[in-house]
Amino acid sequence: MLFQQFYLQSLGHASYLIGDEKTGQALVFDPRRDVDVYTEAARTHGMRIAYVADSHGHNDYLSGVTDLTERTRAQVWGSATGEFGYSHQPLRDGQVVEIGDVGLEVLHTPGHTPEHISLLVYDRAMSADQPALLLSGGALLVGDLARPDLLGGQEKAQEAARTFCATIQDKLLPLPDHVQVFPTHVAGSLCGGNIGSRLSTTLGYERRSNAILAEVDNTEGFVRECIRLDNLPAVPPYWQRMRVRNMAGVEPLGVLAEPPALTVAEFEQHRAEGVTVLDARQPEAFGGGHVPGALNVGLGAAFPTWAGTALPADAQVLLVLDHPGELWEATWQLLRIGYPPPLGWLRGGMSAWRTAAKPLEETPQITVGELNDELERGEVELLDVRQPDEWANGHVPGATYITGAELPERLDEVPADKPVAVTCGSGYRSSVATSLLQRHGRNEVRNVLGGMSAWKQAELPTTREG
Repeated sequence: MLFQQFYLQSLGHASYLIGDEKTGQALVFDPRRDVDVYTEAARTHGMRIAYVADSHGHNDYLSGVTDLTERTRAQVWGSATGEFGYSHQPLRDGQVVEIGDVGLEVLHTPGHTPEHISLLVYDRAMSADQPALLLSGGALLVGDLARPDLLGGQEKAQEAARTFCATIQDKLLPLPDHVQVFPTHVAGSLCGGNIGSRLSTTLGYERRSNAILAEVDNTEGFVRECIRLDNLPAVPPYWQRMRVRNMAGVEPLGVLAEPPALTVAEFEQHRAEGVTVLDARQPEAFGGGHVPGALNVGLGAAFPTWAGTALPADAQVLLVLDHPGELWEATWQLLRIGYPPPLGWLRGGMSAWRTAAKPLEETPQITVGELNDELERGEVELLDVRQPDEWANGHVPGATYITGAELPERLDEVPADKPVAVTCGSGYRSSVATSLLQRHGRNEVRNVLGGMSAWKQAELPTTREG
């Protein structure tokens, strides 16, 4: 049996290729939108991608199922309980599919979503009746479970958590300890509140160490652990659109055009027409001078989450990059969360913009010592945009708290009677927030260098109240 995991740090996403060496046929499970990695892997191993499936309708990224089908003519599988808008072969609970020496047992594992399935994989060449591994999707994560609160309010979340409890008791815990578990949501994903850093685990290890599983015999305790709001990350606004498109069937990308290099004049013309400027440089570079009205989301592991938070749903973008080699990395990160390719990128970067004598906007960067002095003098308001668990573990007394994910919808709640300093954990998310505030007319904003990590390192006062 051929088995390969593909890890995408920026989305905390893992996908899988399982192939049978006897027939040369392979399955891709939970593919991301840029599917070349799977076709290249299959080609390398002399495999043909014959099947493709999603464990569930994802909330956090656009699926590559339709693109992979277009590319390979693979047969599409999907949960028999899912209301998908695309043609697929339904998989039912308990069904076993044999691909040569590879056996795939379908487990309906609702909780994260109602239609969720996991695949229990048998390597018949090694053992005919002992399962080797579980492709768990979001049914079981490393040290965690996928959140059950994405499809409705508190009442629906509690109902989903009770369903999840039954899934764990009836479907997963009866499996042998030796079964290796390979989830879709891994380190970096916001689909869990406490996902471990390893990319796989075992049933036995989770049975003994997973804190939520420890509550499985107490349904109400399990429900409380599953939906703890102080533990779960805030949901980025673009997630609301991902599941709808995935359930309907994501439109294939086809042949992608190269986003063009634009002269300063061409760039400025698009900007004057209302196209959003997305500056993918790091916060320190952005703060020193940027195109007025630009949003700052530094290219890196968190780029898609914060680009999807700061950008409007229908945004077309112009990119400002540190160097041209970053173009397709940024483009793919945008495509994975449902945005079109950029209209273009600024040729020559900010150096070209400056030498063309174009206007610049700055975002002051202040140290935690300077922030503390200004707070003591009452000269500034502090906005904290971290996640709920970070806030609960200690924050600056008197700070206003709005998660970064909620900020686009709560801009009017940001104090307006004084300049505003913005803090997060290190200065990355706060730079996104300051650029968003500046774009919406708040001129007196500043970014806190080092964020709360620097504040605590300097042993400045914190509180857990409020």
